[in-house]
This record gives sequence, C-alpha cells and structure tokens, in this order.
Amino acid sequence: MLVAIRTMIAFTLTLMLAATPALADRLKDLTSIAGVRNNQLVGYGVVVGLAGTGDGNSALTLQSLQSMISQFGLVTAPANLTAKNAAAVMVTADMPAFMKPGQRLDITVSTVGGAKSLRGGTLLMTPLLGADGETYAVAQGNLVVGGLGVTGNDGSSVIVNVPTVGRIPRGASVERIVENPFQTSANVILNLHQADFSTAMKVSEAVNSVFGDDVAVALDASSIAVRAPMDPSQKVSFVSLLENIEIDPARPAARVIVNSRTGTIVIGGDVRVTPAVVTHGSLTVRVNEDKEITQTNNVTQNAQGIVNTPGQAVETADSEIIIEEEPAKAFVFDTGVELSDIVDAVNGVGASPADLVAILEALREAGSLRAEIIVI
Repeated sequence: MLVAIRTMIAFTLTLMLAATPALADRLKDLTSIAGVRNNQLVGYGVVVGLAGTGDGNSALTLQSLQSMISQFGLVTAPANLTAKNAAAVMVTADMPAFMKPGQRLDITVSTVGGAKSLRGGTLLMTPLLGADGETYAVAQGNLVVGGLGVTGNDGSSVIVNVPTVGRIPRGASVERIVENPFQTSANVILNLHQADFSTAMKVSEAVNSVFGDDVAVALDASSIAVRAPMDPSQKVSFVSLLENIEIDPARPAARVIVNSRTGTIVIGGDVRVTPAVVTHGSLTVRVNEDKEITQTNNVTQNAQGIVNTPGQAVETADSEIIIEEEPAKAFVFDTGVELSDIVDAVNGVGASPADLVAILEALREAGSLRAEIIVI
C-alpha cells in the first residue's frame, strides 16, 4: 500500500510539472485551508525582579502580589507590600495550528500599569486563555527587552525604543490541543486571500486537471471545495501535492488606492481612461503681514517758546497680498489609455498627490475612469 501511494505521488508530481505554466503562483501562496489557522491567547501576570522601575503603589499590582503570595500559604496585607520591583502585565501569544502539549510558543509581555521598564524582569507562571476561556498554554521566564529608559534626579529622562514591552522566546508551554476539523472533514476548503470568481474557477480547473474531474468545485468567489481522502496519512500527502499546484491568477479588478494619511497613491495596472480632456492649474495666495511704527510728537508752548516732546508710538498694520496663478495646463486622454500614460501626463503638469486625487475623482465623476477609488 505504501509503495502504491508513493507511486501515485511521483506520477502526480510529474503531471504537475508538465502542466505548470510559466511565472505561476503556488496555491499555498494564494490560498489558506479553512480551519488551519493561528489562535490568539492572552493572559494576565506579574513580572518581578525589576530594578526599581515597577508599578510602585499601584492597587492592582499589590492585589495581584497578595493573591499570588497567598497561594503559598502566606497571609499578608497589601499595606505590607511594595510593587517598586514588580509590574502587572498582559501576556499575548499566537498558537499555530496542530500544536501539541509540550511544544513551546514565543510570547509578548506588555505593561498595564505605571512601570517604566521591564528590563531584567522575570514573568511568573501565567495561564494563557483562548477565546473560549480555557487554558491552552502556561507562560513563565526571563524577559528580553530591547528598549531602555533612564531617569535623572532632576526629572530629566531618556527613552530608547520601548522598554515597557518584552518578549520571551519559547516562553510558554502548550497544555491543550485546539480541535481542528482537518482530519475529520471530507473536503479540504481552500480560501483565496483575495476573492475573485475568475481565480476561483482557475484553481478548481487546475486541481481537476491534476487529480481528475469533479475533485474540486468552486463554491463562491473565495472558496474552493476539494474532495480529499479520509485516511489521515493519505490526506497529508494529498494536501502537500495540492498546495504546490501552480496557476496563473486572474488579473485583479482595476483600483486606485489612496492613503489619506501619507499621500501615497497606488494605481493598478488595469486602470483605463476613456477619451477625456483634463485642465490643471494652481492658484497660490500669499498674505504678508507687517507692522509700521510711527513716532508721534507732543507740541507744547511755554514762556521760552514751542517745545516738541516725544509722544506715544502708533502701530499701523501693513498687509500685502500676493496672488500667483500658474497657467492652466491641459492634456488629453485618448481611447485605451493605460497606467504609464496616466502617470506621464500627470507628471508632465507637475501635479502633487492631492492634485492627482482631485484629477482622478473628477475623471470618475465624468464617467471616464474605469476603476474604483479606495481611500484607506
């Protein structure tokens, strides 16, 4: 049986290599398998051993220390404790699919109180919970902190990077398996990273060309159902072949992406413009404000004659308005204009990113832009 499976795998690989298009993408880069994903874990813990950079007299940290100490049979009041060398923290981790008890996870530790630095600290045993409230891992260990914070007696301080966040490589031990439908489901569902009906059909056709007709069916624009063997060992071999099938994805929809915070504009390669005329110019109004000081004199007359004495200075506003208008420049978009033509035309008139967005929006309103404008 094992020899037959190996023969089938070798034969399938030969078919895949023969049918592989040039410059294609693997399914493992275009899709993800439904149910095979990371799981977020979170926990609350205490870091001890800090060099005076802890939470101080934080009530939350003192209560946590009291609760932890009571687990060892000691009874003490919060007034007898100090959190100068301790900090309350939140612990987070991503648990990959198929993790087994005893395997290790990297964890991130972040302060929630007034601690200034976690450098040199040790995280005490912390349960990490999933979304269902169950404990899936336990974290503990010495922190690695890349930041540094120093405070002087005069109140001055220097902070390098972020000293309030640290990591513990392999700092958590997995205690529970996350149930996964991979081994029990009859089909393997491939979910496209970017939904597209054309790409979904290409994926199903490529899978069927390798494994036979009706093995793969496109369910919608983002999901393809692939019939898989029920034997666990055969299913793993099947998926290893499946994810290495290569296809040429369909061309994406025409889009113009505008980042309103940075001014970055990305124009897709399939953006087209129908015949249109665009006129672009700029008007600059500059106002210069100045003040003119005039010294007044007080004139008085006495027995010796007329006497001029300095009076109060008079301040007068002096405004200058300068208007600069560049000649409007026009350019024409003919039928079948592509991305390179749009960029060359806009660069030719010296348009800024804001001007470019205004031009594209005007073209869309006129019905000449064959693309969707998305602002992020």
